Amino acid sequence: MSTHVARRLGHDGARTLSTVHPQHFRAVLGRFATGVVAITAIDPGTGEPCGLAANSFASVSLDPPLVSFCVAHTSTTWPRLRTARGLCVNVLADHQHQVCARLASSGGDKFAGLTWTLSPGGGPVIDGSLAWIDCTVEAEHVAGDHVIVVARVHGLDRHEDGGPLVFFRGGYGTFQP
Repeated sequence: MSTHVARRLGHDGARTLSTVHPQHFRAVLGRFATGVVAITAIDPGTGEPCGLAANSFASVSLDPPLVSFCVAHTSTTWPRLRTARGLCVNVLADHQHQVCARLASSGGDKFAGLTWTLSPGGGPVIDGSLAWIDCTVEAEHVAGDHVIVVARVHGLDRHEDGGPLVFFRGGYGTFQP
């Protein structure tokens, strides 16, 4: 027979908080390491590449093949991406911190100086990315200050070898197995 001694966790013994402060929320959830992706497309209005960086990417379903990512309501790039014929998710490599920073920024030509090729689905695959995933928007779900995008996968493959770009505690790093 085992005995279990209950103890309270958290600051000052609290298990729950009546109000979750955004800074505390970010600090605690920042302890969960995530990979970083670039969501890219060809803007149907201009014919130019556009994209954004996200660290909220996940596999959702094998049958049908679905992935998800989250985009802030304040994104000025998402309206351009969502009207594109298709999207391409680029899994960023550990050496692509500058690509991530560029795609996470507001305004300007985010693809200036980047080299890329078209995926079979017609989206930009950024040179050096570990993998690419062609998909189309299946559904969007409003969730707080973001929209959760569920996308159907139409094609995918490995692209380059290397380690992933990892986001942890508000910074970027690498993972070496």
